[in-house]
Amino acid sequence: MQKSIERIAGDSEGVSYEFPVFRFEGTDNTASSAYLQAALHAGELPGVVAIDALMPMLTKAQAEGRIKGSITIVPQANPVGRAQYHFGEHQGRFHLGTRTNFNRGFPLLAVPDTSLLPDTALGTADQRLKTRLLQLSIGHDIVLDLHCDDEGLAYLYVHTGLWPAMADCAAAMGVDAVVLWDEDTDGTFEGASIMPYQNASADVARFDRRVAATVEYRGILDVDGALAGSDAEGLYRLLVARGVIADQALPAPSGFAGIVAPLENIDMMPAPRAGAILYDVKPGDRVAKGARLATIIHAPGEAGGRAEVFAPQPGVILTRRSRRIIRTGEDLLKLVGDKKSADARSGTLED
Repeated sequence: MQKSIERIAGDSEGVSYEFPVFRFEGTDNTASSAYLQAALHAGELPGVVAIDALMPMLTKAQAEGRIKGSITIVPQANPVGRAQYHFGEHQGRFHLGTRTNFNRGFPLLAVPDTSLLPDTALGTADQRLKTRLLQLSIGHDIVLDLHCDDEGLAYLYVHTGLWPAMADCAAAMGVDAVVLWDEDTDGTFEGASIMPYQNASADVARFDRRVAATVEYRGILDVDGALAGSDAEGLYRLLVARGVIADQALPAPSGFAGIVAPLENIDMMPAPRAGAILYDVKPGDRVAKGARLATIIHAPGEAGGRAEVFAPQPGVILTRRSRRIIRTGEDLLKLVGDKKSADARSGTLED
């Protein structure tokens, strides 16, 4: 295993950022290669601790000569966001300088040629970081971007072109749901990982062996040793299933039995009033149309001081917010509906 340090210049004199990259060399250049990164939204740590639990497994596999395809690991992909604090509160989702989501604005290439990426000496620190992460990841058959939601189930965002071929990966990882998307115009990391291959020849695209997903490891507070170990085992099973690692002791993953739904089925339920949230549901609950999802107490102790929110269609609660204070119009939860949402916002990748 080799460790290197990547450096990103800051936006003012004397400021720079660093993050480590770990590489495991494979013994078979025909085997699939893999790239894993965590904490692109710098405060989302379940993927970080999962990688920490995965590393000893990879080290053991390498010592035993079982790593067939090369593996690149970036445990903390966003040192810029990691350094952002405002009055003691960590702000790792948006770059404070550009006000841009760290998982937006990645260069969208027409072909998988890293020489076409912007010069890493140009742009703001967050733009340079995004370019460097793509340089590290493009060319790998497997690209996983490990995130988490606020409170939620474990689920994947997967491009429709990779499904159902990626069902074995979802099964291996033990996630609860898969959300399928078609188009990315915002430049997410996952979209930037897929777009260069969409119009490529079959021998370059290799969609039969390509894996790309945004992995949502439950909620932001689910930073737990047992969960990290379980998630690491899921990542390891995926790498074995796709031939990156040889391990005859592991059986092939069974079929995926979780929820599979297009992005258009997701209802992002907004709060009608500002106030305190009383939830009637939690992630994983199945609800009927018209079921009460939450109550907002906007005028405590007053007649008519409560506003209720009801399910617009039957479905399963995918996520909800962890903080119980909310402003008017902010999203309370994600409902994976049985049918297409009537809300046009459901067609936008939210993470």
